[in-house]
Amino acid sequence: MEINHYEFKYGEFGETLGVQINIKGFDVLRFNNISKGPAFTIEERQKLKLSGFLPPRVKTLDDQIRGCLATVRGKTTDIDRYIYLRNLYDRNVVLFNAVVASNVTEFLPIIYTPTVGLACQQYSKNFRGANGIHFYPGNIDYAEYILRNYTDQAIRIAVVTDNQGILGIGDQGAGGIPICLGKLMLYTQGAGIAPWHCLPISLDVGTDNEDLLNDRDYIGWRHRRLKGEEYNTFIEKFVAAFNRNFPQALLQWEDFSKQTAFTVRDKYVRQAISFNDDIQGTGAIALAGILAAMKVKKEKMSGQVYLINGAGAGGIGIAEQILTELMEQGMGQTEAVSKIFALDSKGVVTSDRAIEPYKIKFAKDPKALTWLKTPEDNTLLNVVKNENITVLIGTSGQSGCFTKEVVEAMCENAERPIIFPLSNPNKKTEAQPEDLFAWTDGKALVASGSPFPPVRHKGKEYRIGQVNNAFVFPGVGLGIIASGATEVLPSFFSAAAHAVAEFVSEEDLMNGILCPPLDQLKNVSFEVAKCVGAEAIKAGVIKKGCAFSRYKHNNDPDRLNLLIEKMRWEPKYFDQI
Repeated sequence: MEINHYEFKYGEFGETLGVQINIKGFDVLRFNNISKGPAFTIEERQKLKLSGFLPPRVKTLDDQIRGCLATVRGKTTDIDRYIYLRNLYDRNVVLFNAVVASNVTEFLPIIYTPTVGLACQQYSKNFRGANGIHFYPGNIDYAEYILRNYTDQAIRIAVVTDNQGILGIGDQGAGGIPICLGKLMLYTQGAGIAPWHCLPISLDVGTDNEDLLNDRDYIGWRHRRLKGEEYNTFIEKFVAAFNRNFPQALLQWEDFSKQTAFTVRDKYVRQAISFNDDIQGTGAIALAGILAAMKVKKEKMSGQVYLINGAGAGGIGIAEQILTELMEQGMGQTEAVSKIFALDSKGVVTSDRAIEPYKIKFAKDPKALTWLKTPEDNTLLNVVKNENITVLIGTSGQSGCFTKEVVEAMCENAERPIIFPLSNPNKKTEAQPEDLFAWTDGKALVASGSPFPPVRHKGKEYRIGQVNNAFVFPGVGLGIIASGATEVLPSFFSAAAHAVAEFVSEEDLMNGILCPPLDQLKNVSFEVAKCVGAEAIKAGVIKKGCAFSRYKHNNDPDRLNLLIEKMRWEPKYFDQI
């Protein structure tokens, strides 16, 4: 009979109390969930037969954090910092998370966007060791067995990608799994979901990226991407195996491309406890920024006209969330849709041309666009001018497309235009924040997708709020897991958006800052989790309560809030049990 290398012990609230280690000697140092490195005490070293495998000095966690900070800050590039932190994660997850938590503002852009995009591109080149699970056509028929034999079986959340729509860089073949791991690191940092409850999964269905197919060092499945029924069958096999092994776990779809993202989300929304962060998380955080801007402008969302430049998964996700909010505020669907414009590579989305199904809801009747007489008229500037756009959001990845002329046209439509250039990384952003302040004389309400340094305008410094999904998905995930919701509803993301917007201080609002600072990630995630849990109770999608704790919240919001608080993990070393 196979013996578990280690077993975590849990309390009433599903919180980790300690660990029982069933192996001895050097093997103990091989498992990143239990290794303390030189922080093992003399007694632990003797008990675990580690004497001689470590230098004599016993370090504290604080000693280790200090040393790691000195090392990582000595690196000269972000990708080198990423590689160091990634290797630290593979050695010691407690220490890794303690280092990141010591300055989340500094390290979030390293372990997540924008640096993780480069890590995906260089995945084969910089491959150091496996993490998570890689499914491909050669092993998908054994998915249930593979999942059943994964080291950690107490999985509460999995982030899953098919690698096709990675950030703004597209098809990365097998290289998308770093974004899954990065997302899960933020579930840990924000929501306190312990690393041993997290599972990154790559669905490697091939790649159409010629550079990868021709790269002799590429380590993925070197074939063209599966399509049609072959692709659909592959996803079906995975979901069936996942549900059989982890029926109560949350499944987050990550970086599927455009139509596939919507198709997979909608097909499996009731077959698995699942959501797509690129669509729904992006929509929620953008809505949070808009809600905060409404407080600054002292106006209503119903009085705005919205333009999303970039009609991919994120862009249409934002459009969906705006539509939902307008309808919740009492507007009919037809009127609400009329206030939302979407642009793709061919211009404003209209119903007279072939478009993907996910865009149809927001397609305009070209006859109603009286200014659109020729294809040459179908430009971003003309939409802004002729449709009186007051909220301009960029998800296009087209660097600099929010030109001075476009921004000045926005100022004609609103005293304080709302402009969110959200594309990642910085080199692909639609406009530089400093230009937006200069072109609008400081009147624009600006938030970005990537981190930017503060901007000085006329002697005043402005912190640029970051419209970052990290403020949404960790809390949404924790709220779903703790409540025991059996389905992820759109209203969860509305609740999350309002929770994030409420977290922006009055002082920040007065200074035009529309998003919380990253150092508040943990507190924001806690509030989001509570609001999502309350919405799950209200919506009646809880059947048995939390599957991961003995404590029962009994659909009482106060009891659920206590559970949310108590089940969170902090990076500290456990005693052996």
